[in-house]
Amino acid sequence: MAASPLTDKLPGAGAGIALGQRAENIEEGMQAVVYTAAIHPDNPELAQAIALGIPTLTRAELLGQMMKNYRTAVAIAGTHGKTTTTSMVTEILLAADADPTISVGGMLDSIGGNIRVGRSDCFVTEACEYTNSFLSFYPTVSVILNVCADHLDFFKDLDDIRHSFRLFAEKLPENGLLILSSNIPDYEELTRGLPCRVQTVGIRPEDDFRMDNLRFDSLGRPSYTLYENGEPVGDVFLGVPGEHNAWNSLAAIAVARELGLSYAVIRQGLEHFAGTHRRFERKGTLPGDVVVIDDYAHHPDEIRATLETAKKCGREKVVCIFQPHTYTRTKALMEEFADALSLADEIVLAEIYPARETDDLGISSRNLAERIAARGKSVHYFATFGEIEEYVKKNLFNGEMLITMGAGDVVKVGENLLSR
Repeated sequence: MAASPLTDKLPGAGAGIALGQRAENIEEGMQAVVYTAAIHPDNPELAQAIALGIPTLTRAELLGQMMKNYRTAVAIAGTHGKTTTTSMVTEILLAADADPTISVGGMLDSIGGNIRVGRSDCFVTEACEYTNSFLSFYPTVSVILNVCADHLDFFKDLDDIRHSFRLFAEKLPENGLLILSSNIPDYEELTRGLPCRVQTVGIRPEDDFRMDNLRFDSLGRPSYTLYENGEPVGDVFLGVPGEHNAWNSLAAIAVARELGLSYAVIRQGLEHFAGTHRRFERKGTLPGDVVVIDDYAHHPDEIRATLETAKKCGREKVVCIFQPHTYTRTKALMEEFADALSLADEIVLAEIYPARETDDLGISSRNLAERIAARGKSVHYFATFGEIEEYVKKNLFNGEMLITMGAGDVVKVGENLLSR
Protein backbone atom coordinates (compact mmCIF):
# COMPACT_ATOMS: atom_id res chain seq x y z
CA MET A 1 0.00 0.00 0.00
CA ALA A 2 2.95 2.32 0.61
CA ALA A 3 6.72 2.47 0.22
CA SER A 4 8.89 1.31 3.13
CA PRO A 5 12.51 0.32 3.78
CA LEU A 6 11.54 -3.23 2.79
CA THR A 7 10.01 -2.25 -0.55
CA ASP A 8 13.16 -0.20 -1.22
CA LYS A 9 15.35 -3.23 -0.52
CA LEU A 10 13.46 -6.03 -2.30
CA PRO A 11 14.02 -4.96 -5.93
CA GLY A 12 17.73 -5.51 -5.38
CA ALA A 13 16.91 -9.16 -4.63
CA GLY A 14 14.95 -9.46 -7.87
CA ALA A 15 11.43 -8.73 -6.66
CA GLY A 16 8.94 -6.68 -8.62
CA ILE A 17 7.09 -4.20 -6.39
CA ALA A 18 3.75 -2.54 -7.11
CA LEU A 19 2.58 0.28 -4.86
CA GLY A 20 -1.20 0.36 -4.47
CA GLN A 21 -3.37 -2.74 -4.85
CA ARG A 22 -5.11 -2.98 -8.22
CA ALA A 23 -6.59 -5.85 -10.21
CA GLU A 24 -4.23 -5.21 -13.12
CA ASN A 25 -1.27 -6.16 -10.91
CA ILE A 26 -2.44 -9.79 -11.20
CA GLU A 27 -1.83 -11.32 -14.61
CA GLU A 28 -2.53 -14.63 -16.30
CA GLY A 29 0.45 -16.95 -16.13
CA MET A 30 1.24 -16.23 -12.46
CA GLN A 31 1.73 -19.56 -10.69
CA ALA A 32 0.32 -18.61 -7.28
CA VAL A 33 -0.89 -15.69 -5.23
CA VAL A 34 -0.08 -15.56 -1.51
CA TYR A 35 -2.00 -13.19 0.75
CA THR A 36 -1.74 -12.13 4.39
CA ALA A 37 -4.34 -12.13 7.16
CA ALA A 38 -4.92 -8.40 6.55
CA ILE A 39 -6.34 -9.08 3.07
CA HIS A 40 -10.14 -9.38 2.80
CA PRO A 41 -12.00 -11.34 0.08
CA ASP A 42 -12.99 -8.12 -1.69
CA ASN A 43 -9.36 -7.07 -2.17
CA PRO A 44 -9.05 -6.33 -5.91
CA GLU A 45 -5.87 -8.35 -6.39
CA LEU A 46 -7.17 -11.41 -4.55
CA ALA A 47 -10.50 -11.20 -6.40
CA GLN A 48 -8.65 -10.98 -9.72
CA ALA A 49 -6.51 -14.02 -8.87
CA ILE A 50 -9.63 -16.05 -8.12
CA ALA A 51 -11.33 -14.81 -11.30
CA LEU A 52 -8.31 -15.92 -13.38
CA GLY A 53 -8.17 -19.30 -11.67
CA ILE A 54 -4.71 -18.71 -10.21
CA PRO A 55 -4.04 -20.89 -7.13
CA THR A 56 -4.15 -18.86 -3.92
CA LEU A 57 -2.93 -19.60 -0.42
CA THR A 58 -2.45 -17.64 2.79
CA ARG A 59 0.97 -16.61 4.03
CA ALA A 60 0.48 -19.02 6.95
CA GLU A 61 -0.26 -21.90 4.56
CA LEU A 62 2.92 -21.08 2.64
CA LEU A 63 4.99 -21.08 5.84
CA GLY A 64 3.35 -24.34 6.88
CA GLN A 65 4.34 -25.97 3.60
CA MET A 66 7.91 -24.69 4.05
CA MET A 67 8.01 -26.19 7.56
CA LYS A 68 7.44 -29.68 6.18
CA ASN A 69 10.89 -29.53 4.56
CA TYR A 70 12.76 -29.12 7.87
CA ARG A 71 13.65 -31.78 10.42
CA THR A 72 13.28 -29.21 13.22
CA ALA A 73 10.57 -26.56 12.90
CA VAL A 74 10.12 -24.19 15.85
CA ALA A 75 6.91 -22.15 16.06
CA ILE A 76 6.76 -19.42 18.73
CA ALA A 77 3.24 -18.33 19.69
CA GLY A 78 1.61 -16.07 22.27
CA THR A 79 -0.48 -12.95 22.44
CA HIS A 80 2.71 -10.95 22.88
CA GLY A 81 6.46 -11.51 23.01
CA LYS A 82 6.63 -13.56 19.80
CA THR A 83 8.97 -11.25 17.90
CA THR A 84 11.36 -10.76 20.80
CA THR A 85 11.50 -14.45 21.71
CA THR A 86 11.99 -15.49 18.08
CA SER A 87 14.78 -12.93 17.84
CA MET A 88 16.41 -14.26 21.02
CA VAL A 89 16.36 -17.80 19.62
CA THR A 90 17.81 -16.41 16.39
CA GLU A 91 20.72 -14.74 18.20
CA ILE A 92 21.47 -17.94 20.10
CA LEU A 93 21.46 -20.01 16.89
CA LEU A 94 23.70 -17.47 15.16
CA ALA A 95 26.11 -17.60 18.11
CA ALA A 96 26.18 -21.38 17.63
CA ASP A 97 26.88 -21.03 13.88
CA ALA A 98 23.78 -23.21 13.36
CA ASP A 99 22.85 -21.56 10.03
CA PRO A 100 19.06 -21.47 10.69
CA THR A 101 16.21 -20.30 8.46
CA ILE A 102 14.30 -17.56 10.26
CA SER A 103 10.98 -15.74 9.81
CA VAL A 104 10.50 -13.01 12.41
CA GLY A 105 7.82 -10.33 12.70
CA GLY A 106 10.20 -7.43 13.20
CA MET A 107 13.37 -6.03 11.71
CA LEU A 108 16.41 -7.67 13.29
CA ASP A 109 19.75 -6.07 12.48
CA SER A 110 21.75 -9.27 12.89
CA ILE A 111 19.94 -10.89 9.94
CA GLY A 112 19.52 -7.66 7.98
CA GLY A 113 15.73 -7.67 8.04
CA ASN A 114 12.96 -10.10 8.95
CA ILE A 115 13.97 -13.19 6.93
CA ARG A 116 17.08 -15.35 6.91
CA VAL A 117 17.47 -18.34 4.60
CA GLY A 118 19.92 -20.87 6.00
CA ARG A 119 21.15 -24.27 4.84
CA SER A 120 20.61 -26.29 8.01
CA ASP A 121 17.60 -28.45 8.95
CA CYS A 122 16.35 -25.85 11.45
CA PHE A 123 13.47 -23.43 10.74
CA VAL A 124 12.25 -20.89 13.33
CA THR A 125 9.18 -18.71 12.91
CA GLU A 126 6.64 -16.67 14.78
CA ALA A 127 3.20 -18.27 14.98
CA CYS A 128 0.36 -15.75 15.06
CA GLU A 129 -3.08 -16.75 16.30
CA TYR A 130 -4.99 -14.09 14.31
CA THR A 131 -7.49 -15.78 11.93
CA ASN A 132 -6.12 -19.07 13.32
CA SER A 133 -3.08 -18.65 11.06
CA PHE A 134 -0.86 -20.85 13.21
CA LEU A 135 -3.15 -23.83 12.64
CA SER A 136 -1.65 -24.04 9.14
CA PHE A 137 1.79 -24.80 10.64
CA TYR A 138 3.57 -28.14 11.11
CA PRO A 139 6.00 -27.57 14.00
CA THR A 140 8.14 -30.09 15.84
CA VAL A 141 8.73 -27.64 18.72
CA SER A 142 6.05 -25.15 19.77
CA VAL A 143 6.17 -22.33 22.31
CA ILE A 144 3.17 -20.64 23.98
CA LEU A 145 4.34 -17.53 25.82
CA ASN A 146 0.97 -16.24 27.05
CA VAL A 147 -2.72 -16.35 26.15
CA CYS A 148 -4.66 -13.09 26.54
CA ALA A 149 -7.76 -11.46 25.08
CA ASP A 150 -6.89 -9.83 21.75
CA HIS A 151 -7.98 -9.84 18.09
CA LEU A 152 -11.58 -9.71 19.24
CA ASP A 153 -12.61 -8.73 15.72
CA PHE A 154 -11.99 -12.41 14.92
CA PHE A 155 -12.27 -14.34 18.20
CA LYS A 156 -15.49 -14.30 20.23
CA ASP A 157 -13.83 -14.13 23.64
CA LEU A 158 -10.89 -15.39 25.71
CA ASP A 159 -12.30 -18.93 25.79
CA ASP A 160 -12.34 -18.93 22.00
CA ILE A 161 -8.70 -17.80 21.97
CA ARG A 162 -7.70 -20.51 24.46
CA HIS A 163 -9.44 -23.10 22.28
CA SER A 164 -7.37 -21.93 19.32
CA PHE A 165 -4.12 -22.26 21.29
CA ARG A 166 -5.17 -25.77 22.37
CA LEU A 167 -5.64 -26.70 18.70
CA PHE A 168 -2.20 -25.23 18.00
CA ALA A 169 -0.69 -27.45 20.72
CA GLU A 170 -2.42 -30.48 19.20
CA LYS A 171 -0.55 -29.91 15.93
CA LEU A 172 2.62 -31.35 17.49
CA PRO A 173 3.61 -34.95 16.69
CA GLU A 174 4.20 -37.53 19.43
CA ASN A 175 7.93 -36.89 19.37
CA GLY A 176 7.40 -33.11 19.43
CA LEU A 177 7.82 -30.71 22.34
CA LEU A 178 5.49 -28.04 23.73
CA ILE A 179 7.15 -25.30 25.81
CA LEU A 180 4.81 -22.96 27.67
CA SER A 181 4.75 -20.53 30.57
CA SER A 182 3.33 -21.81 33.84
CA ASN A 183 2.17 -18.21 34.37
CA ILE A 184 -0.70 -18.85 31.91
CA PRO A 185 -3.90 -19.30 33.96
CA ASP A 186 -5.03 -22.96 33.93
CA TYR A 187 -2.24 -23.83 31.51
CA GLU A 188 -2.93 -27.53 32.17
CA GLU A 189 -6.10 -27.12 30.11
CA LEU A 190 -3.87 -26.47 27.10
CA THR A 191 -1.68 -29.52 27.71
CA ARG A 192 -3.96 -32.20 29.17
CA GLY A 193 -3.84 -35.44 27.19
CA LEU A 194 -1.32 -34.27 24.60
CA PRO A 195 0.82 -37.10 23.17
CA CYS A 196 3.90 -34.87 22.91
CA ARG A 197 6.36 -33.89 25.61
CA VAL A 198 5.56 -30.77 27.66
CA GLN A 199 7.98 -28.43 29.44
CA THR A 200 7.09 -25.41 31.56
CA VAL A 201 9.06 -22.23 32.16
CA GLY A 202 8.44 -19.91 35.10
CA ILE A 203 9.22 -19.24 38.73
CA ARG A 204 7.79 -22.37 40.40
CA PRO A 205 10.17 -24.97 41.85
CA GLU A 206 8.60 -27.64 39.62
CA ASP A 207 9.13 -25.74 36.35
CA ASP A 208 11.57 -27.34 33.93
CA PHE A 209 13.29 -23.97 33.43
CA ARG A 210 13.01 -21.60 36.39
CA MET A 211 14.33 -18.15 37.13
CA ASP A 212 15.12 -16.95 40.64
CA ASN A 213 16.70 -13.84 42.18
CA LEU A 214 15.48 -11.55 39.39
CA ARG A 215 17.16 -8.13 39.52
CA PHE A 216 17.71 -5.12 37.26
CA ASP A 217 20.63 -2.84 36.48
CA SER A 218 20.44 0.96 36.17
CA LEU A 219 19.14 0.66 32.59
CA GLY A 220 16.35 -1.72 33.57
CA ARG A 221 18.09 -4.78 32.08
CA PRO A 222 17.29 -7.99 33.97
CA SER A 223 19.49 -10.79 35.20
CA TYR A 224 18.54 -13.89 37.16
CA THR A 225 19.71 -17.27 38.40
CA LEU A 226 18.60 -20.06 36.07
CA TYR A 227 17.58 -23.57 37.12
CA GLU A 228 17.10 -26.48 34.72
CA ASN A 229 15.21 -29.45 36.14
CA GLY A 230 15.76 -28.08 39.64
CA GLU A 231 19.52 -27.71 39.29
CA PRO A 232 21.20 -24.27 39.25
CA VAL A 233 23.14 -23.64 36.05
CA GLY A 234 24.34 -20.07 36.69
CA ASP A 235 23.26 -16.51 36.02
CA VAL A 236 21.71 -15.10 32.86
CA PHE A 237 22.24 -11.47 31.80
CA LEU A 238 20.12 -9.74 29.16
CA GLY A 239 20.97 -6.79 26.95
CA VAL A 240 17.34 -5.62 26.73
CA PRO A 241 15.29 -4.08 29.56
CA GLY A 242 12.10 -5.29 31.23
CA GLU A 243 10.82 -8.18 33.34
CA HIS A 244 8.77 -9.40 30.36
CA ASN A 245 12.03 -10.02 28.51
CA ALA A 246 13.26 -12.22 31.36
CA TRP A 247 10.19 -14.40 30.76
CA ASN A 248 10.80 -14.34 27.01
CA SER A 249 14.39 -15.43 27.53
CA LEU A 250 13.30 -18.46 29.58
CA ALA A 251 11.31 -19.76 26.61
CA ALA A 252 14.24 -19.04 24.27
CA ILE A 253 16.57 -20.97 26.57
CA ALA A 254 14.19 -23.95 26.65
CA VAL A 255 14.14 -24.00 22.83
CA ALA A 256 17.92 -23.75 22.64
CA ARG A 257 18.42 -26.60 25.08
CA GLU A 258 16.01 -28.78 23.07
CA LEU A 259 18.19 -28.04 20.05
CA GLY A 260 21.23 -29.28 21.99
CA LEU A 261 22.98 -25.95 22.48
CA SER A 262 25.37 -25.25 25.35
CA TYR A 263 24.86 -22.63 28.04
CA ALA A 264 28.01 -20.85 26.88
CA VAL A 265 26.42 -20.31 23.46
CA ILE A 266 23.04 -19.40 25.02
CA ARG A 267 24.61 -16.74 27.23
CA GLN A 268 26.56 -15.33 24.30
CA GLY A 269 23.42 -15.05 22.15
CA LEU A 270 21.27 -13.48 24.87
CA GLU A 271 23.90 -10.94 25.86
CA HIS A 272 24.39 -9.97 22.21
CA PHE A 273 20.66 -9.48 21.60
CA ALA A 274 20.00 -5.74 21.70
CA GLY A 275 16.36 -5.87 20.62
CA THR A 276 14.44 -5.64 17.37
CA HIS A 277 13.25 -2.44 15.80
CA ARG A 278 10.20 -0.95 17.48
CA ARG A 279 10.63 -2.92 20.72
CA PHE A 280 11.75 -0.34 23.32
CA GLU A 281 14.03 0.99 20.62
CA ARG A 282 16.11 4.02 21.53
CA LYS A 283 15.69 6.46 18.64
CA GLY A 284 17.82 9.33 19.90
CA THR A 285 18.01 12.27 22.31
CA LEU A 286 16.36 15.68 22.11
CA PRO A 287 17.84 18.85 23.66
CA GLY A 288 17.68 18.76 27.45
CA ASP A 289 18.64 15.06 27.59
CA VAL A 290 15.14 13.94 26.58
CA VAL A 291 15.50 10.34 25.41
CA VAL A 292 13.13 9.20 22.66
CA ILE A 293 11.98 5.57 22.74
CA ASP A 294 9.73 3.79 20.23
CA ASP A 295 7.71 0.69 21.06
CA TYR A 296 5.27 -1.49 19.13
CA ALA A 297 3.04 -2.16 22.17
CA HIS A 298 -0.63 -2.13 21.15
CA HIS A 299 -2.27 -4.41 23.74
CA PRO A 300 -2.83 -3.36 27.39
CA ASP A 301 -0.51 -6.07 28.72
CA GLU A 302 2.26 -4.95 26.36
CA ILE A 303 1.71 -1.29 27.29
CA ARG A 304 1.95 -2.14 30.98
CA ALA A 305 5.18 -4.11 30.45
CA THR A 306 6.74 -1.28 28.42
CA LEU A 307 5.80 1.44 30.90
CA GLU A 308 6.95 -0.63 33.89
CA THR A 309 10.28 -1.03 32.08
CA ALA A 310 10.43 2.72 31.44
CA LYS A 311 9.86 3.43 35.13
CA LYS A 312 12.98 1.42 35.97
CA CYS A 313 15.20 3.62 33.77
CA GLY A 314 15.57 6.48 36.28
CA ARG A 315 14.08 9.28 34.17
CA GLU A 316 12.42 12.34 35.73
CA LYS A 317 9.15 11.77 33.91
CA VAL A 318 7.71 9.31 31.37
CA VAL A 319 5.56 10.85 28.62
CA CYS A 320 3.71 8.32 26.44
CA ILE A 321 2.40 9.22 22.98
CA PHE A 322 -0.02 6.40 22.19
CA GLN A 323 -1.76 5.60 18.92
CA PRO A 324 -4.48 2.95 19.42
CA HIS A 325 -4.52 0.18 16.81
CA THR A 326 -7.92 -0.76 15.31
CA TYR A 327 -11.39 0.31 16.42
CA THR A 328 -12.47 -3.13 17.58
CA ARG A 329 -9.48 -3.61 19.91
CA THR A 330 -9.87 -0.08 21.34
CA LYS A 331 -13.56 -0.55 22.05
CA ALA A 332 -13.25 -4.08 23.47
CA LEU A 333 -10.35 -3.23 25.82
CA MET A 334 -11.09 0.44 26.59
CA GLU A 335 -10.86 0.19 30.40
CA GLU A 336 -7.77 -2.03 30.23
CA PHE A 337 -6.08 0.50 27.93
CA ALA A 338 -6.91 3.33 30.34
CA ASP A 339 -5.51 1.41 33.31
CA ALA A 340 -2.27 0.46 31.54
CA LEU A 341 -1.60 3.90 30.04
CA SER A 342 -2.14 5.49 33.46
CA LEU A 343 1.27 4.12 34.48
CA ALA A 344 2.81 6.97 32.45
CA ASP A 345 3.22 10.38 34.07
CA GLU A 346 1.60 12.04 31.07
CA ILE A 347 -0.31 10.58 28.13
CA VAL A 348 -0.74 12.10 24.66
CA LEU A 349 -3.23 10.32 22.40
CA ALA A 350 -3.23 10.24 18.61
CA GLU A 351 -6.29 9.17 16.64
CA ILE A 352 -6.91 5.44 16.15
CA TYR A 353 -4.88 3.72 13.43
CA PRO A 354 -7.51 1.76 11.46
CA ALA A 355 -5.23 -0.88 9.86
CA ARG A 356 -7.61 -3.36 8.18
CA GLU A 357 -10.79 -1.78 9.62
CA THR A 358 -13.22 1.01 8.78
CA ASP A 359 -14.67 3.41 11.34
CA ASP A 360 -18.16 2.01 11.84
CA LEU A 361 -18.12 1.62 15.64
CA GLY A 362 -18.38 5.30 16.57
CA ILE A 363 -15.20 5.05 18.65
CA SER A 364 -12.38 7.60 18.94
CA SER A 365 -9.27 8.25 20.98
CA ARG A 366 -11.33 10.98 22.65
CA ASN A 367 -13.27 8.22 24.41
CA LEU A 368 -10.03 6.75 25.72
CA ALA A 369 -8.84 10.20 26.84
CA GLU A 370 -12.01 10.60 28.92
CA ARG A 371 -11.39 7.25 30.65
CA ILE A 372 -7.79 8.17 31.45
CA ALA A 373 -8.76 11.63 32.74
CA ALA A 374 -11.31 9.98 35.03
CA ARG A 375 -8.37 8.18 36.67
CA GLY A 376 -6.81 11.54 37.54
CA LYS A 377 -4.02 11.40 34.96
CA SER A 378 -2.72 14.17 32.71
CA VAL A 379 -3.92 13.31 29.20
CA HIS A 380 -4.17 15.21 25.91
CA TYR A 381 -5.75 14.28 22.59
CA PHE A 382 -4.68 15.69 19.21
CA ALA A 383 -6.13 14.81 15.82
CA THR A 384 -2.84 15.13 13.90
CA PHE A 385 0.81 14.25 14.37
CA GLY A 386 1.72 17.88 13.64
CA GLU A 387 -0.30 19.05 16.65
CA ILE A 388 1.33 16.40 18.83
CA GLU A 389 4.81 17.48 17.74
CA GLU A 390 4.07 21.14 18.50
CA TYR A 391 2.75 20.23 21.95
CA VAL A 392 5.80 18.12 22.72
CA LYS A 393 8.27 20.82 21.64
CA LYS A 394 6.63 23.31 23.99
CA ASN A 395 6.16 21.05 27.00
CA LEU A 396 9.09 18.64 27.32
CA PHE A 397 11.54 19.28 30.15
CA ASN A 398 15.04 18.13 30.99
CA GLY A 399 15.64 14.47 31.73
CA GLU A 400 12.31 13.14 30.54
CA MET A 401 11.61 9.99 28.54
CA LEU A 402 9.33 10.30 25.52
CA ILE A 403 7.83 7.05 24.25
CA THR A 404 6.00 6.78 20.94
CA MET A 405 3.82 3.69 21.23
CA GLY A 406 1.55 1.67 18.97
CA ALA A 407 1.51 -0.69 15.99
CA GLY A 408 0.65 2.02 13.47
CA ASP A 409 2.80 4.88 12.21
CA VAL A 410 3.21 6.86 15.45
CA VAL A 411 6.97 6.25 15.21
CA LYS A 412 6.99 9.19 12.78
CA VAL A 413 6.35 11.63 15.65
CA GLY A 414 9.63 10.86 17.40
CA GLU A 415 11.54 10.67 14.14
CA ASN A 416 10.18 14.04 13.02
CA LEU A 417 11.13 15.67 16.34
CA LEU A 418 14.64 14.24 16.17
CA SER A 419 15.13 15.28 12.54
CA ARG A 420 14.45 18.88 13.47
